[in-house]
Amino acid sequence: MRLLEEQDARALAEATARQPWKVVQVQAKPATRRPVAPFTTSTLQQEANRKLRLPARQTMRIAQSLYENGFITYMRTDSVHLSEQAVAAARHCVEETFGADYLSPKVRQYNTRSRNAQEAHEAIRPAGERFRTPQETGLDDVERSLYELIWMRTVACQMADARLTLLTVQLEAGEARFRAAGKRIDFAGFFRAYVEGSDDPGAALESKEVLLPTLKEGDQPGCRAVEAVDHQTQPPARFSEAALVQRLEAEGVGRPSTYASIISTVCDRGYARLEANALNPTFTAFAVTALLEERFPDLVDTGFTARMEGTLDKISQGRVQWLPYLKQFYCGEKGLEAQVFHQEQSIDSATFRTVALEQLPCVVRIGKFGAYLETDHDGQNVKANLPPEMTPADLSPERVRELYQNRLAGPEALGVDPETGESIYLLTGQYGPYVQRGEVASDQPKPKRASLPREIQPENITIAQALDLLRLPRLLGDHPQGGRVEAGLGRFGPYVVWHKGKGERDYRSIKGEDELLTVSLERALELLAMPKPGRGKRTPLRELGPHPADGEPVAVFSGAYGPYVKHGKLNCSLPEGKTAEDVTMEEAVTLLAAKAEAKGAGKAAGTTARKRVAKATKKAAAGTRTGATTAKTTKARRTTRPRRAANPSAP
Repeated sequence: MRLLEEQDARALAEATARQPWKVVQVQAKPATRRPVAPFTTSTLQQEANRKLRLPARQTMRIAQSLYENGFITYMRTDSVHLSEQAVAAARHCVEETFGADYLSPKVRQYNTRSRNAQEAHEAIRPAGERFRTPQETGLDDVERSLYELIWMRTVACQMADARLTLLTVQLEAGEARFRAAGKRIDFAGFFRAYVEGSDDPGAALESKEVLLPTLKEGDQPGCRAVEAVDHQTQPPARFSEAALVQRLEAEGVGRPSTYASIISTVCDRGYARLEANALNPTFTAFAVTALLEERFPDLVDTGFTARMEGTLDKISQGRVQWLPYLKQFYCGEKGLEAQVFHQEQSIDSATFRTVALEQLPCVVRIGKFGAYLETDHDGQNVKANLPPEMTPADLSPERVRELYQNRLAGPEALGVDPETGESIYLLTGQYGPYVQRGEVASDQPKPKRASLPREIQPENITIAQALDLLRLPRLLGDHPQGGRVEAGLGRFGPYVVWHKGKGERDYRSIKGEDELLTVSLERALELLAMPKPGRGKRTPLRELGPHPADGEPVAVFSGAYGPYVKHGKLNCSLPEGKTAEDVTMEEAVTLLAAKAEAKGAGKAAGTTARKRVAKATKKAAAGTRTGATTAKTTKARRTTRPRRAANPSAP
């Protein structure tokens, strides 16, 4: 076996195309595939990213909503264990949906393998003694998709193994030998319900058949064509959120409940940009990483972080004292405080905010308003701003030359404002493209600028649109109830505003098909008549009916801490395990009565406490009046004595 150059490969293809072909070996090897364990927090984030393209933060937000509304069990867990109730429900779903042949002969239980696992809860699964199918939930969009993912994975873990036959055929043509591989699925088993996703495209073919023609040794199949295919080694793929979560878990960094916040922090602080489901590092990430790795190598080592996680676990278990550990970490001889003090004296900010990339005729520096290029041109120091969305992966020598040419030539004018005679320029700044009237001059006021709304692309903007943007806000007309209505562009996008008078204003965002430069007064009045988002009446999950005591409605709502029943101004959370669909009117009335009684007792206790405080205050006031002379004497004595330390054990 040897690697072929392009010329050799093409010559071999031409030679073998004329040779007779012969089957020299046929192998058929049976294989089985077992279903994977039910979801933990980590694996749920990974699969939701691979299959639904959901960021980890959105996955956890949706899972939180599903948990609060009683659709799934607690979604922050390291455990892959299922309760007897869950196993029975899953096995019932298999028989009911796929038939008894697809049911695993034995109950499957899985062992947790993750490092430092905290198994306070069972695996993530559909809630209840009977698993509702996705169709029965009434959920829509991504909530239903995520629930369906959890439902399928939980059901699949109690299904039978998939049985496969792996096929391999070897053929000879002259001195060359070729091999073809195939796969036949003899029994789909759990493949009928679920196949785990993968970041490797090759591994994603696990559940797909690759059938080969029926061949046996000695056969001489005809050759239609032989093709020489170029193959080049590709660099490792960038981390997706799923791959990063998998790596964090393998390294023992963080906890399942913190993976989403870790990734969100990395993106929110500008260390990476999410592009096509891949995390692309920015120039800021390069600079910060270089600084930390050179000056604080121990603190940014994944091994250190994993060891700290282990120590924190021991603290939570009472095996290590937390105060001595934190004192040593922050204030020890080699603690964080000492390291920062020694390092900050020698850190050169100009050095560490410079990113040198190979094969580029310049350096990249990180400034207050983003990254920019810097080089010497004809004895002058020339700088060129980089677009905010550009990352190191996008910067090539050709792109550098283009940016410098644009910088040296100056911005291209779109046209001239007929009212002022000044040129209108299209520029790109820290927050994206914008138009500007006139040029910047040190002795002149700052020129008028306006950002481009989302519906106008920089390459398509016209001089008329640029002038309209620079004239914003745009007067639409008078409001029927008084005041004027305008359209403008603000920090959070385009909007319409009703100036009611005396400084009072009412805003609505312009979204959907409406456009800033074309929205009419009639449409603006319609938008202003709509209620502001989040201020309308809440919709109940379920209405139970009138209360037997006063006839007022009793309903179940979704809250921040789970479902609750509401009667008038009285709210009461549902007990753990109860869902909006399970609770009855009788149970709701009992819960509300208990809450009202507890609330009344609390008020009575509060009244008694207030009386005691008032009595003590009155007594203290009387003591103050009668002991004024004593207080003055005590104060005089205290001035001659040192103040006692707050810590009783201190000298």
